[in-house]
Amino acid sequence: MMRSITEFGAIGDGHTLCTANVQRAIDVVASSGGGTVLVPAGRYVIGTVELKSHVHLLLGPGAVLLASTDPAHYGEARAMVLAQKAHDVSITGTGIIDGQSKSFMKGDLKYIYEPKDFRPRLVLLIDCRQVTIRDIVLQDSPQWTVHLSGCEDVLIHGIRILNDLKVPNCDGIDPDHCRNVRISDCYIEAADDCIVIKNTKEYMDRGPTENIVVSNCTLKSTSAAVKIGTESVDDFRHIVIRGCTIRGSSRGITIQVRDQGVIEDVIISDCTVETRLFESHFWGQAEVIHISALRRYSREASGEAPWWNKDNKVAQVRRVHISNVLARGENGVVILGSPGDDNVRDITLDNVRVHVEKTSKWEGGKLDKRPVDKLGPKFRDPSQDPGLTPHDIHGVYVEHARAVSLRNMHVTWGEKRPAYFAKAFASKDAPGLQQINCSGEDARH
Repeated sequence: MMRSITEFGAIGDGHTLCTANVQRAIDVVASSGGGTVLVPAGRYVIGTVELKSHVHLLLGPGAVLLASTDPAHYGEARAMVLAQKAHDVSITGTGIIDGQSKSFMKGDLKYIYEPKDFRPRLVLLIDCRQVTIRDIVLQDSPQWTVHLSGCEDVLIHGIRILNDLKVPNCDGIDPDHCRNVRISDCYIEAADDCIVIKNTKEYMDRGPTENIVVSNCTLKSTSAAVKIGTESVDDFRHIVIRGCTIRGSSRGITIQVRDQGVIEDVIISDCTVETRLFESHFWGQAEVIHISALRRYSREASGEAPWWNKDNKVAQVRRVHISNVLARGENGVVILGSPGDDNVRDITLDNVRVHVEKTSKWEGGKLDKRPVDKLGPKFRDPSQDPGLTPHDIHGVYVEHARAVSLRNMHVTWGEKRPAYFAKAFASKDAPGLQQINCSGEDARH
């Protein structure tokens, strides 16, 4: 069965609210045992519509689902396209889902917008199975673009996410407490993380994140291009990231965890990475590879541990293998554990080539541990943040980590070398650190 939303009165003039019309089409198809809901050419304004099991949303050529700018048009989930406990659902086609992000911003802080309190996601799928998102364009999201929570058996292929690079928190794809997810051949621009694999506290009863494959994606981000974390209230395991091209990002390949989860059995390979510095409201200091496991709040700063981590445990990162990476950026590789916790160990970098060069107008020479002891207004001056401190920039820097193995690595420097460019390889409290067949001169002679 295929039914068009225009059969139910939807008007694609870019002004008329069509939420009820689209929902009626979905409900009729679902009640008939399933089928396809077609969005034909036109601009259809919607608030929240909810997909049901066996319903496939097809965005035809020239079709645009346009976010209503009225918060009253959205349900509690705050999303344009929602599905809950549905199975065998898809969003496909060559059309567009447009979040009208600037309508949900209230101020321009020159390099970043200040958001309003209400910001909808474009797609939110909760506890769904057999999910396919293919070929569509998602653009101008005011918040996370595709959020998958507690989902299983998900395929995301060939989509384009084109977000405004000044909109905070407009992540591209967020698998959250998910299992068996494949993300491939996507192009993503986002003013936050492009692909971020996480375990949030809001959905912490959904269990660990497992069996995630990210492949052949092209990514550009004012934060991390591809990341595990920062939210990590449960475990992550069996994650593969391969064949990705990262350009113009504040961080490249990132494992950045601040809660109590265990991150293990991660393979990252065959990627090219290019990073640059941005304005410091965005996390990251142009690290081509960043691995850190630290406490989000110390007892000294917050008075007590957060409710989702009452024992104030620190995350564990282990059995991570990174190989065959060509990287160029304004910073090198940074690996950080928590002092005294022995929580980052058994990390291998093999055949990773790092070229560090100054390319942007932004001043570097900082170590970015954010978020740690995060206090005060969200958009305060980043120079006040205890997680952003002056530090030399090295080709590879390892701190408070054990059994890190560097094999077949090579570090080079560009001609322009600020005073904070320092050593090819540097470490502090790194027992068992191995350097095998590694080469590179220090920036300072």
